[in-house]
Amino acid sequence: MSFHEVRLPARLAFGSTGGLERRTEIVTLASGFERRSTPWAEGRRRYLIGANLRSLTDMAALTAFFEARRGRLYGFRFRDFTDFRSCPSGETPGTADQALGSGDGARTTFQLVKRYGVGEDALERRIAKPVAETVRVAVGGHETTAFSVDLTTGELTLDAAPPPGVPVSAGFEFDVPVRFDADRIEVTLESFEAGRMSAVPLVEVRV
Repeated sequence: MSFHEVRLPARLAFGSTGGLERRTEIVTLASGFERRSTPWAEGRRRYLIGANLRSLTDMAALTAFFEARRGRLYGFRFRDFTDFRSCPSGETPGTADQALGSGDGARTTFQLVKRYGVGEDALERRIAKPVAETVRVAVGGHETTAFSVDLTTGELTLDAAPPPGVPVSAGFEFDVPVRFDADRIEVTLESFEAGRMSAVPLVEVRV
């Protein structure tokens, strides 16, 4: 997949709007009951950026970033300031934030995930773009540094396989993989040093 491992500068995202979308197919039966299903295992996030930019310097920076990504061609990292940690908002990621699985005596690779909800209704989101040097890991409840993490896939590899039944957990920060969802950027010059930019849409991509 065409993806650039670079994050959109935070200052270019200030004032952004966005949220989560899901796809639900609903069939109303003759009895009046509904049959509901979804083809999506996970939701998809969308954002609008750029509408609050006023500095021509920032607009030029966003335009340059857009050009470097060839518009919609290449994906990139985006920090969703409403959801970028393995822990609740305002807290610091800890080793027990997210359960990744248990050892079997041979397995050394675990995928970083974040769960939403509790129990059987919880949704498990695969985290593919963790942030460097923020990942903390515990094996059997004890923090360890004997691991490596692939920052392009979110796969965690322990130096040694945990014994059977021993839990593995982790805490981390992460980015959302996105791409531009438009092939043009529009800027209006309002004064010598200021302007107005039309909102630029971003959409989450599967990686």
